[in-house]
Amino acid sequence: MMKAVLIREPGPAENLHIGNFPDPEPGEQEILIRVAATALNRADILQRQGKYPPPPGESPVLGLEVAGTVVKTGPGVSLWQPGDLVCGLLGGGGYAEFAVLHEKMALPVPENLSLESAAAVPEVFLTAYQALHWIAGLQRGETVLIHAGASGVGTAAIQLCRASGAKAIVTASPEKHPTCLQLGASRAIDYKSEHFRDAALEFTDGNGVNAILDFIGSPYFNDNLESLAHDGRLVVLAAMGGIKAKDVNLGLILRNRLQITGTTLRARTTDYKIRLTAAFRKQYWPLFENGSLHPVIDSVYDWNDVVMAHTHMENNRNQGKIVLKILH
Repeated sequence: MMKAVLIREPGPAENLHIGNFPDPEPGEQEILIRVAATALNRADILQRQGKYPPPPGESPVLGLEVAGTVVKTGPGVSLWQPGDLVCGLLGGGGYAEFAVLHEKMALPVPENLSLESAAAVPEVFLTAYQALHWIAGLQRGETVLIHAGASGVGTAAIQLCRASGAKAIVTASPEKHPTCLQLGASRAIDYKSEHFRDAALEFTDGNGVNAILDFIGSPYFNDNLESLAHDGRLVVLAAMGGIKAKDVNLGLILRNRLQITGTTLRARTTDYKIRLTAAFRKQYWPLFENGSLHPVIDSVYDWNDVVMAHTHMENNRNQGKIVLKILH
């Protein structure tokens, strides 16, 4: 039996504790990883609250990304061997001493990144990459409005826009603006005192932005539509503010030929995640290796302090990723 973070019952962060859980075994084309670090995601909080169950067949243990050392390979594995340092996206199981991962979803840890930093890469950068390139079809010279710009996905998306020759403008609380601007955002909007629609239109000389990444949902929906240019694309990644939008103007969608796409990554098929990982690795992994791209780390917690880490995220204090160090 290994140690893992378990949930006594759905509810607050205080219901998390470290207990015993069966050791995972690598199956066909899977590798067993001795986990050095994992990172928090909003999905972890929802799952802890009983609102986001893991997809069928995935570990019920929290954690959607890990970094660590390969300790065992399953049948048919040819890409990795014991001792290799890898990171990767999981459907669950990251808050544990060991985790299994399909060999084609593993990424080599760049020499310039610690395992703690590498654990903060897969989920947010693959989510941002999917949203910007596979869904929004981002083109050089376009402008993207990124809500929650200082979040893990937000800080990743800013960097990918910069690397792609696109402009990023973000919404964030004022104390988080320096982080966003340093990463390459062209404009940081204080959503508490500014109207992001007006700021977006002003920045684009009244034309509107080409794409929006939104995590808020219903409170922002109508203003998002009014912020988009012709042929604009709205990618809805979460609905933290609610799921039902009121008084939607369909005329805007028709007149401006807008595209609205909702997406989650966790429930995608393994084949989809393999293809996404391969495309991301080919296009962007060299930029991690030379330091042009990097995860933004807000804080690193000992996994014995997982309650504190979850509380920190729920209070929206983080700028970038919150990492959990797994102690063996």
